[in-house]
Amino acid sequence: MKVNFDPEKTYAIALGGGGAKGSYEIGVWRALAEEGLKYNAVSGTSVGALNGALMAMHDLENGIELWSNIRFSRVMNVNDDIMGRLYEGQTSLGELYSILKSSWRLVKNGGFDVTPLRELLKEYIDPQAIAESDVDFTAVTYSITDKREVVVDFRQTPPDEICDMLLASAYFPAFKNVPLQGGKRYTDGGVTDALPVTPLLERGYKDIIAVRLKGGIGREKRIEPKEGVSVSYIEPKRALGGTLNFTAEQAKRNINLGYYDAKRFVYGYEGEYYYLVRTMDERRAYDELVRFMGAKDVTLRELHERVLPELAHKNGASGDYYDVLIHWLEHTGEALGIPEFRIMRDQDLVGEVREALKVRGIESAVSAGFLSNDR
Repeated sequence: MKVNFDPEKTYAIALGGGGAKGSYEIGVWRALAEEGLKYNAVSGTSVGALNGALMAMHDLENGIELWSNIRFSRVMNVNDDIMGRLYEGQTSLGELYSILKSSWRLVKNGGFDVTPLRELLKEYIDPQAIAESDVDFTAVTYSITDKREVVVDFRQTPPDEICDMLLASAYFPAFKNVPLQGGKRYTDGGVTDALPVTPLLERGYKDIIAVRLKGGIGREKRIEPKEGVSVSYIEPKRALGGTLNFTAEQAKRNINLGYYDAKRFVYGYEGEYYYLVRTMDERRAYDELVRFMGAKDVTLRELHERVLPELAHKNGASGDYYDVLIHWLEHTGEALGIPEFRIMRDQDLVGEVREALKVRGIESAVSAGFLSNDR
């Protein structure tokens, strides 16, 4: 049953900023496209503006290709191998010294050279297609020169200025800032509006889906509820990696995460880590909890007064016994390495966790001390 998405409606989409985390937005777009999403407006900040340009072009295929092949050197003038090992904490002392020297030069020179990002925009963005798009596309940036927020309307922007204004929205503070159109300097739109719902509201859109990137920089404007206006949010429950972690491996994981999170948004799947179709009532969930906890190892009073409350507390469950079971299954399933990127029934996850515990010789979660696992 669909709970948050009406394929008969036409939506406006707000895409948040967050650098390399932006691959998540492509996964969301892919899932909503499969569900028949119709949209006539997109507002983006920073990386959300770059993804928004692709949405204005209706070019999902190139969006997936761009992010699936992303690497540090396609965004900044850096060495991919060294940056990758730096992120993984595998650099030698000699390399670390070299990186520190390079970092000092970066500071003196004003930041990372983003000439590669300019070239990436030229490769994937068709300014004429954006100028002629049926999508009302805007992006948020901040003019350092004028000391004010700027909402760029790409229908009113000359095609030869479009890539510059996309870059203006995505001018991360660590990037070397150079003057753009008209000799003005800009910085990342996240400093003023990290999730640009407001421009859509001001343009009269009433059905809005906003994609929030967890851990993105900047501030998010507070949205006051308005009659007749619906703003729904899609956001990850898990970390998306570093803001400058431009690696294909991280991007592909984030695309998967965005895809399945959007499916959860559409269909109301249970869980935060897994994507579960509910088939059990609370009584069945309670029976499964009793089996997992090994009731023969504890008295009923101990089970109800200590074990189950402790289980709920450690796993962050605040609802009924179904909620307690699902939270514990998710923590335990992740610790056991049970794959998450698929849609499954709750009872199937019960079976897979039980089998994984059995393989490890664990018959009772209580006696094994297997009550919770930190993510």
